Amino acid sequence: MMKARLTYIPLEVADQLEDFIIKRDEQVLDAVKARTRDYSTLSLLKLLYQLKRNPMTFSDLYVKSKIRMKRSFLNYLHLCIDYSFIRKEAVGSNVIYTITDKGITMLNLFMKETR
Repeated sequence: MMKARLTYIPLEVADQLEDFIIKRDEQVLDAVKARTRDYSTLSLLKLLYQLKRNPMTFSDLYVKSKIRMKRSFLNYLHLCIDYSFIRKEAVGSNVIYTITDKGITMLNLFMKETR
């Protein structure tokens, strides 16, 4: 059995992925602190969800994903890139991350409603 973990989830992601949440705790700005199951899958989905609407820079993706430990964020980001869920592209002095068709398919497998 997987151990439940405490994490921060952006509110709109939490509403879509309630099956991952065991217990909601306090709301902090635009995120909910929650005890969750299947932390790794949830972390991947948090990254993909943020890129669903717009491509983002590394800094924006890090902040909006609510993956608080930078090392963990980097591990999940590289996993998404390795599996072609996310593509990175140099644009000027920035690196922009975008979700791929494969990433959209992965995300949609877990979303309760698609928009």
